[in-house]
Amino acid sequence: MAESRLIKSQLRLIFEDGTHPETGDPVLKTKSFNNVKTDATADQMHTVGMALVELQTLPFYGVERYDNSEITEA
Repeated sequence: MAESRLIKSQLRLIFEDGTHPETGDPVLKTKSFNNVKTDATADQMHTVGMALVELQTLPFYGVERYDNSEITEA
């Protein structure tokens, strides 16, 4: 049986950077923050993300968390 172990987490803030001239869809831009503690909760990540949004100039679109896991055979 295989096991999964979380090895790295990343916080990403997503911002709108205008609209696509042909489709009218929003053009999104991300800012990534590495070295996030892997045991950080969703509430903690959201709180930090919202604090960082206040320092940005582009309109806020969303917060994402990206996790990387290592899968090994048990």
